[in-house]
Amino acid sequence: MKDVLGMLNDLRRPRLLIRAARIAAQDYQRAKHLGPLLGGGGLPRSGAAIVKLMELEADIDTRRRTHDAGYSVSAHVEILTALMGEAKVLREARYG
Repeated sequence: MKDVLGMLNDLRRPRLLIRAARIAAQDYQRAKHLGPLLGGGGLPRSGAAIVKLMELEADIDTRRRTHDAGYSVSAHVEILTALMGEAKVLREARYG
């Protein structure tokens, strides 16, 4: 079974979404950005946060693929940004 970073590496999304998220991830602040996405409360560890964010991202990507009227590009970029930011936090914690 893959770890969360491996699963994140396997995500394939449109280049424009990834590019926008990479740019936004440069200013990612865990305390500021993660809470609103996960519904407030205490912030989970990065691994747990990534799992929750991947669930949110899968849902929003399904909306994108099915041309759902409720799909929001900006929300998708926010989630991808948080995923990238949390992956960075997790890698730094693991590998120093």
